Amino acid sequence: MSQHIFLKERAMDKLTQYLNENPHNELHPSEIANLLKDLNEKSFNEAVQSIPKELIADVALELPDRYFEDVVESFTTKEIADSVAELESDDQTDFMQELEEVDQGRAKAVFNQLDEDDQADILKLKQYDEDEAGAYMQVEVYTANLHHTVHDVIREFAQLRRNDELENVNYLFVTDEEKNLHYGIGLDHLLVFNFDKTLEENLEENPEKYKPIVGYDHDDISDIVQKFQEYDLASMPIIDENGRLLGRITSDDIYDIINEQATDQMYHLAGVNDDAEEDEDIFKAGKARAVWLGVNLITAIIASLVIGLFEETLQTVVALAILMPIVASMGGNAGTQSLTVVVRQLALGDIAKHDAFRTIKKEVILSLANGFIFAIIMGIIASLWFDKGMLGIVIALSMIINLLSAGLFGAMVPLVLKKMEVDPAIGSTVVLTTVTDVVGFFSFLGLATLILL
Repeated sequence: MSQHIFLKERAMDKLTQYLNENPHNELHPSEIANLLKDLNEKSFNEAVQSIPKELIADVALELPDRYFEDVVESFTTKEIADSVAELESDDQTDFMQELEEVDQGRAKAVFNQLDEDDQADILKLKQYDEDEAGAYMQVEVYTANLHHTVHDVIREFAQLRRNDELENVNYLFVTDEEKNLHYGIGLDHLLVFNFDKTLEENLEENPEKYKPIVGYDHDDISDIVQKFQEYDLASMPIIDENGRLLGRITSDDIYDIINEQATDQMYHLAGVNDDAEEDEDIFKAGKARAVWLGVNLITAIIASLVIGLFEETLQTVVALAILMPIVASMGGNAGTQSLTVVVRQLALGDIAKHDAFRTIKKEVILSLANGFIFAIIMGIIASLWFDKGMLGIVIALSMIINLLSAGLFGAMVPLVLKKMEVDPAIGSTVVLTTVTDVVGFFSFLGLATLILL
């Protein structure tokens, strides 16, 4: 306990020193958030007061959701509003939506203190569904007209950067007077253009080279993520159905989305709800877990009923009860391997619609090959262990059958769920466990009944 307190005090000292010694323009919200997470509740509440006022919203977004309320309660509505005004539009929207979940009255008060442009941006982004690209874009974009000279474009960009009005800019969007997007130019390409010519004149040499990879505001965000990975993009312009530039999505947002998707996938494979687990309400998380535990109980009863069908066999050959868990465990693990690989490949878009048979075939072959190898090993062990050669044959055949079914269903279950437009991770583990247990027990005890009795 004393060591735990010492570590907390050291974190508090480190944070205080960090905040006192660094000028504001050198502070990074993620570093402050990491130090805050090391503190106990009392020290946390004291340290939060030291956060530079302009970084309040940034730090709150960097911290896990359970800290959000403590941070916003430590500052006035005016201080929070001023901090939110410093954020990019997509982060402003994220902050306001999270604040609404914590305290709608406070959220309304903060919103009313923002300027009209910020309010309009937030309302615009909130109109999109959470799985649409528009919900993740920021409306701040660096644009230029075709008739601007390169010299003027670079001078304007330099001024915007000096005023900290733009960040993470490595791409120039070229539009016409109606804000319709025509080209996208990397800043490294811009530097080799003829500075005295207009953008249009420079682009005439090879216009197709600068046609941008675009996303539409109502595209599914998963499709946008796939494009970022496929084309190795740093940012992507988001347009409406008429080609009008609305905003951009940057790679840092894509990293966050990929992380969220991976987390969701792990939670779903474990049979837990991602939203419930992030909530501080223990009852809510417990209820979400209980649903899948209840389903699992039903499947376990089904497996037990299968065992009950061979009660006489188990009483006659007691060694079967000792070896049964091995068959079920090997099948379960083999199935989980296939399931995890297929679910992840589906999430990454590595399995095409016509590719299902190839995927199933591969997993079945792998499982069957491993089945033969470990069937031989376990068959020899069982024969020597219980001095019964036929018992080794029974468990060997059973393991081959169970690992075959594990590979087959481990690949098929997520593919079928995907076909039904259901998250392939949801419920897959429970279904697979039921199959491997039932097939494993039935094949093992059934073969034992036929061969040994």
